[in-house]
Amino acid sequence: MTGSDIPSSFRLAYVPGVTPTKWVRVWHERLPHTSLELVQATAAEAPGLLAGGGADAGLVRLPVDRDVLSAIPLYTETTVVVIPKDHVATAAEEVSLAELSDEIVLHPLDDLLDWETLPGRPAVERPATTADAIELVAAGVGVLLVPQSLARLHHRKDLTYRPVPDAPESRVALSWPEAEVTPDLVEEFIGIVRGRTVNSTRGRAATPPRPAKDKAKDKAKAKRGGAGSGSAARQKPAAGRKPQAGGRAGGQSGKRGKPRGR
Repeated sequence: MTGSDIPSSFRLAYVPGVTPTKWVRVWHERLPHTSLELVQATAAEAPGLLAGGGADAGLVRLPVDRDVLSAIPLYTETTVVVIPKDHVATAAEEVSLAELSDEIVLHPLDDLLDWETLPGRPAVERPATTADAIELVAAGVGVLLVPQSLARLHHRKDLTYRPVPDAPESRVALSWPEAEVTPDLVEEFIGIVRGRTVNSTRGRAATPPRPAKDKAKDKAKAKRGGAGSGSAARQKPAAGRKPQAGGRAGGQSGKRGKPRGR
């Protein structure tokens, strides 16, 4: 791949709760000439955005349609229950689903958890969004089960949360449109999220080659530097030894002379 073939930018979609900051920072360090554009999308919108070419890759929540999108699972999030700070459940380090059986558990339309059976008692009406459900929890209407990152995203001083170990969990993945050959910049990002070093043999094709004139300058500089360092080495006395006062006399000072005849 030549420098002219390298795309000038890479579009990365990400869903609420996912923080791509550390990977974006590594991208800028490794590919300073290729900008990375962040595209925010809801969890429901992200797969369609990728399939339609609205982004080159995305940090999404599973599941996705594997006939349309490729995906590499990255991590699984703990599910927590969001509750008011004066709720009785705050006395425990974690809460089970059985302990929520008498609670009104809010189930927003954008819920991310794959429930076989909804816990607790249903609300009269489903909130439209997770943000709306958070407002209802703050108003004392019910409690809400979400991935921990969303509880942090919607943090409020009057609310807190506790882990729910037996609840379904949400998995985050790196996804991109299915193709026979994975694009070079997608390979670069795969390498970054998987922790490959900069010297890895995979995912290096998109790195722009250095101009020939820069290489020539470096070569000339190295040549000049090498000559200078050699000259300095000849003039510098050996370590731990003082310079001789006179080259010839000093060189003979260690020899024993023959006695003169009388």
